[in-house]
Amino acid sequence: MSYVLHGVVGEFDRLRSLSGEVPRAVVAPLGQRLGLLPVTDEIFGEPAGARQESGPFTLMSPGLAGRLKDWSRGGHVAYVEADFWGGSGSQAAALWENGRRSWGPEHASIQAGPPRDDWPINAVLARLGAVRAGAADLFDAVGLGRERDMEGWRRAALDAPGYDAWEAACRAREEADARAAAERDRYARRDDVPVVLDGRTVMRLLGLPPSPMVGAAIRHLQEVHLERGPLTRDEAAIELRRWARSFRSTR
Repeated sequence: MSYVLHGVVGEFDRLRSLSGEVPRAVVAPLGQRLGLLPVTDEIFGEPAGARQESGPFTLMSPGLAGRLKDWSRGGHVAYVEADFWGGSGSQAAALWENGRRSWGPEHASIQAGPPRDDWPINAVLARLGAVRAGAADLFDAVGLGRERDMEGWRRAALDAPGYDAWEAACRAREEADARAAAERDRYARRDDVPVVLDGRTVMRLLGLPPSPMVGAAIRHLQEVHLERGPLTRDEAAIELRRWARSFRSTR
C-alpha cells in the first residue's frame, strides 16, 4: 500500500488563520493541537519550472519557502514529505522559526521495521512539542497515518469544522469503539482458561440455538474459574442457569 505526504505542520488554529492568505489552502486537524496544510503543485500558484532544488524536497519552491519564513515569525512551522510503498520509502523534514530555517532539511531512506525517533518526521514533530503518549512513535501519536494521500488530507481538512469539534468527535468514536470491543469480548471464549462444559452442553442446559450467547455463557464460566477455581460439571450447570437468568434480565 502506498503513502504520500507533502505538507506544512504547525499549531492548528494559527496555521488555519495563516492559510487564509493562500487560495485553495486548507488545514486538517492532527492530534495534540497540531494541523497539517496539504501542499500540492497548485497551492502556491507557481509553475513547475519555478521550483528549485532544495535538498531532498520535491515540492519546495521560492513561494513556499517564503511563506514558511514569514509564518515562522509567530511560531514554529515544519515542512514534511514522505513517500512509501509496502513499508519502505523515504522521509524528509525541516523546521522554521523566527523567520529562518532552524533545522534540516533532514532526509532518510527507510526500510520496513520498527519506527525510530531519529527519522526526520519524528524528529521535527519532537521539535514542535509533540509527545508519544503511548503510541509507537510521534508520527503515529499525532495521526499522520490517518490518511494515505494528499486527496485524503484535503477531504479531512474540508470536513473539519474546528479543532474542538473534531477532537470531541474523535473522542466519541474512540469511546464507541471501546464499548463495541468490550461487547465483542463479552461473547468471546478465552483460549487460555479451561472450561468444564462445552458449547453443545451449554446449548442443551439453557435451551439455546447456536448463537453468540453460547460464547457469552462459556466466557462467564471461564471468569468464574479464574475467580473461584475449577468447578465440577454440576457446579458449572448451577452457575450457568443462575447467570442465564441474570443475563436475560439485563437484555
